[in-house]
Amino acid sequence: MKVATFNVNSIRSRIPVVLEWLAKERPDVLGVQEIKVQDSEFPLDAFADTGYHVVFKGQKAYGGVALFSRAKPEDVAFGLDDGGEPDEHRLLRTVVNGIPIVNTYVPQGKLADAPEFQYKLRWLARLRDFFARHYAPDKPLIWMGDFNVAPEDIDVYDPKRLKDHVDFHPEARAALERIRQWGFVDVFRKHHPGEPGQYTYYDYRIRGSLERAVGWRVDHIWATEPLAQRCTASWIDLGPRKAEKPSDHTVLVAVFDV
Repeated sequence: MKVATFNVNSIRSRIPVVLEWLAKERPDVLGVQEIKVQDSEFPLDAFADTGYHVVFKGQKAYGGVALFSRAKPEDVAFGLDDGGEPDEHRLLRTVVNGIPIVNTYVPQGKLADAPEFQYKLRWLARLRDFFARHYAPDKPLIWMGDFNVAPEDIDVYDPKRLKDHVDFHPEARAALERIRQWGFVDVFRKHHPGEPGQYTYYDYRIRGSLERAVGWRVDHIWATEPLAQRCTASWIDLGPRKAEKPSDHTVLVAVFDV
């Protein structure tokens, strides 16, 4: 089972990139984030002939999540369900081929001293509770998406300079680590332990960021141990980042023997 995650930074702007990648790689599942379109304007017609089912939850000009799957997704639901702000456009959960999958676009946080950063930390804490309520670490589960956190020093191009950035801040990393300790394995790191320079995000605003390897690894595929043991490969595909009119993120892939 081949699964992938891709922050498209506007699905309407990235239709050719997504179509080309789906046709070339034929994943079983592609989770996307930042679709930046309200549901009524999602470009379903553009993907009608791909053979993929598509489910999504968006809002105008910001955020949003979607999932493409070759098999029909089951038990589709959106958002956190703890009585707080559901943020339906940030979390999609479903079951594909019997495997539970959660696709998230974690809040970015803006600045470390901003209210949005505290919201991000609370959101990650709520997400850990969400996993504990609905799933179990000894059962199969895949969590994918733009986590907006780089977990380790090797996951950013300059850890000293970026130490207080909201996507690499000690508090954000600690919040993500608490979720990992619930029962997840970072399957990319399973196959690339300690390997620096592996990034999924290259800022448009930094000239030559891709060529200079000035990037971040903030997009992830994590799995509970029963599935992580069956992950046979994982890699970052830079092709979409090199495409014409690319997203600032690129695709992360993982393969599971299920």
